[in-house]
Amino acid sequence: MEAGAPEDLVGAAVEQAGRAYAPYSRFRVGAAVRTSDGRVYGGCNVENSSYGLTVCAERTAVFKAVSEGSRGVVEVAVYAADSDEPVPPCGACLQVLSEFARGDPRVYMISRTGRIRVARLSQLLPMAFRLRGETG
Repeated sequence: MEAGAPEDLVGAAVEQAGRAYAPYSRFRVGAAVRTSDGRVYGGCNVENSSYGLTVCAERTAVFKAVSEGSRGVVEVAVYAADSDEPVPPCGACLQVLSEFARGDPRVYMISRTGRIRVARLSQLLPMAFRLRGETG
């Protein structure tokens, strides 16, 4: 694992990928976010036969954090269990992460082969949509 990649966050994302429900894409993803209070929340992708109702792992993790009263995402890990290459969050997930980000979080993207790519949220979504200031 790359130096600096937080093992607890990456481990939570890997664990969550094992819970993914992906019978249509067969592309299992696990994600974990660390919030400003130090807590880690994980999520997996949950597909639906009505594809528009599918929810990505990253949004599941963020929504879990918010529903538990925690905001201010400071780190993100995304594990693609079925990819040899690291995969970034989709645009919808990047926008949701931006809504709840504290500062400019690092996003760790991990493949099943252990390859890691690290980027700042602002690099992945340089022109995030905003109606108001930071919420994190």
